[in-house]
Amino acid sequence: MDLIESYKEELKLIRKPWTKFWVGLLILFVLLLPWYSPEHVTHICIIIFIYSIGALGQNLLIGYTGQISFGQNGLLAIGAFTFGHLVGHSIPWPLAMISGGLAAGLFGLVVGFPSLRLKGPYLAIATMGFGVAVYQTFVNSETLSGGRMGLLIKKLTPVFSLSPTNFNYYFNLFMAAIFLLLTYNIVSSYMGRAFVAIRDNDIAAEVTGVNLVRYKLLAFFISSFYTGIQGGLYALFMGYVEPNMFTFMESITLFVAVIVGGLSSVEGAILGAAFIVIVPQLLSQYKGLVPVVYGLTIMLILIFEPMGLYGRWMKMRLYFRNWPFR
Repeated sequence: MDLIESYKEELKLIRKPWTKFWVGLLILFVLLLPWYSPEHVTHICIIIFIYSIGALGQNLLIGYTGQISFGQNGLLAIGAFTFGHLVGHSIPWPLAMISGGLAAGLFGLVVGFPSLRLKGPYLAIATMGFGVAVYQTFVNSETLSGGRMGLLIKKLTPVFSLSPTNFNYYFNLFMAAIFLLLTYNIVSSYMGRAFVAIRDNDIAAEVTGVNLVRYKLLAFFISSFYTGIQGGLYALFMGYVEPNMFTFMESITLFVAVIVGGLSSVEGAILGAAFIVIVPQLLSQYKGLVPVVYGLTIMLILIFEPMGLYGRWMKMRLYFRNWPFR
């Protein structure tokens, strides 16, 4: 009975009363933010919500399964353009959004097949080639990309008398919350434990009964589905989609979010998404410095704080919890 209770306790998202209090305050702050902040701050938060979905998917692949992919820009483009074409043909946006995610997921399966034989930098190069190929395909095909003007996408009509900015804020917050809860469930399930076993030692995982083919491909599919949804949401928010929105730099950006936020950390993916959105805003007058800051930050994180921003936050919590005895 004690074992059952402890396992149920382990599966809880929030285990301590004080944690519930602080999480409640955080949720209240996030819900009220658009009513008391400048519009440009709300706009930045919307983009953070959108990027957090892709960062969560990438963390499932890199952080939990140990499979490196640099083809996310291609999957973003597939999700966004699939959504754009379907919406343009009067398909309801929820169905178009899911279809965009599924299309990216299916291509993610194709990208995942090399992972059955390749590891490390070899897999990274193979996935990078996929991303570049998809980008060039959209650039050189007016039928797929809509030409120089791209595809125009009708934005959603606000409800409950909300302003367009506030409506987009709550809509994307809702979508991010859904994928956040979904990710928590995945990592705490048998599937998530299989991902971790593959990351730690794939040979030992196979010996203990984990089907490597199934779970490696499943990790690529789920991660790509998340990325496709991110692409669709970004296209919907911007009101148009064109190929140059999905250069190879987008793959690097999501990779930075995972490393800086913290590998194998759901909360770290959110912090990483905030980092990659806020830094370009702070350096808007010096855009050429953004890649430099990304590179230096990754170096500092890997040397001094391998667990990323979330790891630093956990150490700070532990320090103040034990203060003044430490």
